[in-house]
Amino acid sequence: MGQRREAREVVLNSLYFFEMTGENTDCLLQNIRNNAELSKETKDYAQRLLEATMHHLRDTDIILMEIIQNWDFQRVAIIDRSILRFSATEILYFPDIPVKVSIDEAIEIAKMYSTENSGKFVNGILDEIARRENLIEK
Repeated sequence: MGQRREAREVVLNSLYFFEMTGENTDCLLQNIRNNAELSKETKDYAQRLLEATMHHLRDTDIILMEIIQNWDFQRVAIIDRSILRFSATEILYFPDIPVKVSIDEAIEIAKMYSTENSGKFVNGILDEIARRENLIEK
């Protein structure tokens, strides 16, 4: 598994923990720093992605809620919501990561950790974000 994939999975775990406990960002970041099983590169990217996700959480959630109009955002499965949050952050605020890579990674993580239909759901939402931001062709 690549280091960025592993970092994304660490961020998914952190966001899930955040949803369940309301823990603050500093605690979440400390948990990543203290994880002896992760390489320095994985920790660095996970921390960068988690910090950005938490910093832009409100703005990202607004964008996601606009796209998911016919569904209460809080009723979206926590795993799917977490994947959408960090992936949308990566698409919007990490110009060094190709949009297609962010979307493909999100789809694969959704398939591994969520339901059978989550990959398609995540793909549709993230594609729409990229289109709205003119990051991919319409």
